[in-house]
Amino acid sequence: MNNLSDPRPPLPEWILDAYDVLCTHSLNSATHDDVQSISREQALEVLCSPDELALEPEDATHALSRLIERGYFYEVSGELRVTMPED
Repeated sequence: MNNLSDPRPPLPEWILDAYDVLCTHSLNSATHDDVQSISREQALEVLCSPDELALEPEDATHALSRLIERGYFYEVSGELRVTMPED
């Protein structure tokens, strides 16, 4: 995910792992045609799931905050949407 052409600031590897997991889940649960999204509640559940990253709730919340602050996701009415970098 550390692509030199990506305009978004770099993040620690564990947060990028969280991003990859959430992108996979948002793609699988996409309800809009071109918008990958996942609810904040579902994102926290996924990140804390032992089948995924098994993060502590505080770490999952921190990861989501960093991903939003750095522009990897944006939030609309409790729904996290994937920000697609321009080519």
